Amino acid sequence: MVQAPREHTIEMSVEKNVRVWDLPTRLFHWTLAISVLLSWASWRYSELIGDHTLKVHRWLGMFILVLVVFRILWGFVGSSTSRLGRLFFAPWTSARYALSTVRGPARHYLGHNPLGSYMILALLAAVALQATLGLFTVEHNDVTAGPLYRLVSEETREQISHWHGRWFYRVILVLIPLHILANVGYGLIKRDPLIRAMITGRKPAAEYVDAAEAMITPNAGIKALICLAIAAALVFGTVFGLGGKML
Repeated sequence: MVQAPREHTIEMSVEKNVRVWDLPTRLFHWTLAISVLLSWASWRYSELIGDHTLKVHRWLGMFILVLVVFRILWGFVGSSTSRLGRLFFAPWTSARYALSTVRGPARHYLGHNPLGSYMILALLAAVALQATLGLFTVEHNDVTAGPLYRLVSEETREQISHWHGRWFYRVILVLIPLHILANVGYGLIKRDPLIRAMITGRKPAAEYVDAAEAMITPNAGIKALICLAIAAALVFGTVFGLGGKML
């Protein structure tokens, strides 16, 4: 008696994803990255685009300051992984994490890991300082100048203008490649899709050290718009209150 062939059932394993980053945090990240790139391009190619007074460059600098202030505000009302408290780790915690990463499989974090948090803080501080220096910088003459350049002496303006350029090339252009390489390395070597998570807002479910899944704040869009409006009011209000002019 010939038996009919058995039907084999193939179980498809569906990867479960968990929430990591809310939309405002992701939009902030990519908007800041694009703004920094455009800020450099608007200075480097100002003559080519006919912007002889660097108006676009100055407005981008102000916009970057608004973004940084927004991120600080969002760090108080945003989702769990976006809170500022998640960015601060004790030095010994970061040191132990670095050793475990070098020696073997490191423990994975849902949000920023102890080393990544230091990089984020360094980048935010570096970009904020760069944009702040730009408020007092004079490029070629009194027309091509930051909105607050009259508040400091000519000697101070020269020093600030000098460091405004040096800081970008010696600090920011060092931190940005390190940040990119670290994220790519984590994805390829540690199998931690950091870049994809910052795009989609999700990661594969795993035994994360800090949390199993992010707690997304309710009404995130409305809260983000309020924070953005407050940030813009603080930045532009401060500049205009000190007598600064953008046009």
